[in-house]
Amino acid sequence: MKTISELLEGAAARAVPVVRGVEDDQLALATPCSEYDVRALLNHLLLVIENFRALAAKGSTDFSRTEDVVTGDWRGRFDDETALLVKAWAAPGAEEGTTGGMQMPARTVGLMVLGDLTVHAWDLARATGQDFVPDPVVVAELEPGLAAMAPQAREMKVFGEPFPVAPGATAFERVLAVTGRDPGWRPPRR
Repeated sequence: MKTISELLEGAAARAVPVVRGVEDDQLALATPCSEYDVRALLNHLLLVIENFRALAAKGSTDFSRTEDVVTGDWRGRFDDETALLVKAWAAPGAEEGTTGGMQMPARTVGLMVLGDLTVHAWDLARATGQDFVPDPVVVAELEPGLAAMAPQAREMKVFGEPFPVAPGATAFERVLAVTGRDPGWRPPRR
């Protein structure tokens, strides 16, 4: 079984080029997350990465912050933040016990940020017309992990209702569907 850090490294390798590929004139585009445009989703993802880095160290978090951090060299900052996230989850003890304020098993919390990084990279790629192929090892870990978390995630309004997919759906399409996403989502015509 791969460590959360190894899985995050694989996910980051696929997410970073997507974030680098977002053009400034695409920040107001719609995403598969109906409540977020591209800028808001980037802000959310950077905040998630920062908070889950703190959780790896059993620290406290603040998911309520809403400031716009998509300023200056935000692409470079995303690179740096994901590298720090991978490093935080590689620290001795990061996957052991429970995390700070969430009081959940650390590996479960690590799978949550792995899901955010992977699914939101897809969201951003879809919104901005980029290709995105997730790391198959990450998807193999996410599929059962997110399916197990889904009922509680729906209760907490983190996931939408599961999207129906055909019996021949790929593992990643099933991952997207369990979070409430339509794997065939396309941006609205402009």
